[in-house]
Amino acid sequence: MTTAKFESIRDLPLFAGMAEESFGELVRGAFVQTFPPNMVMISEGDTPDFLHIMQDGCVELFSTWNKHETSVATLYANSTFILAATIKDRPNLMSARTLEKSRIIMVPSENVRSVFMKDTAFAFAIVDELARCYRATIKNMKNLKLRSSLERLANYVLKHHHRNGDALEFRLPIEKRRLASYLGMTPENLSRAFNSLKPHGVTVNGQMIAITDLDALKAFAKPDLLID
Repeated sequence: MTTAKFESIRDLPLFAGMAEESFGELVRGAFVQTFPPNMVMISEGDTPDFLHIMQDGCVELFSTWNKHETSVATLYANSTFILAATIKDRPNLMSARTLEKSRIIMVPSENVRSVFMKDTAFAFAIVDELARCYRATIKNMKNLKLRSSLERLANYVLKHHHRNGDALEFRLPIEKRRLASYLGMTPENLSRAFNSLKPHGVTVNGQMIAITDLDALKAFAKPDLLID
C-alpha cells in the first residue's frame, strides 16, 4: 500500500508531527485488516508483531489468570494499542478482541522502533502517549482502591453523561457483564448497585440509563479531577 492510503491516520497526534519521509518508512509493509466480531486478535504473553491502529469498530482489552477474566479497557476509532509492548519488544500484558466488526491498520513493530530512534517528533509523541496512558492507569487504580463499587458505578454514569453531551438519557456503550468486569464487580453486584443508585438519581432500563436527579448523583459520586 502507498502512503496515501494511510492518510486517515496522518493527523492523529501520534503521527502528526513526524516527517513525511519517516511516515513513509513507518507504514512500509503496513496493511489494513477487517476483523469480525468476537475475534481475539492479540493474546497476552505473545510478542507483538504489529502496532494496531483502529479506523473504526470497537475492541476490548482484557486479561485472564487462574480461570478468571477481567476487562481492562474498551477502545474505539483512532485508538492505538499495545504501543508500550511494541516499543519495548516485550510480551503483551493484555489480550484484545473485537466487540463488533472492526477495521484496523497493522503497522510492523520493527518499523515503529526504527522510526522512533530517528524521528524526534515521533519519539516525543510516543512519550506523550505513553505518559497519558500511565496517568490513566494511575487514575483507574485510584478509582478501584479508593472508592466503593457503588461509587465507581456512579462516577462511570457521570463520565458517560458528559461524553454524551451532558445528556440525561443515554445507552451504555458496553454490555453489562463487561461493565461489571471493568468496574471490578460481578454481574449480580452490578444489578444490585444500579438498584442502589435509584435514591441518588439514576434509573436503568436494559442498556438505557436515565439520570433523574443530576445534583443528587454528583453529591453522592463526588467526582474528582485527580481520579476522573
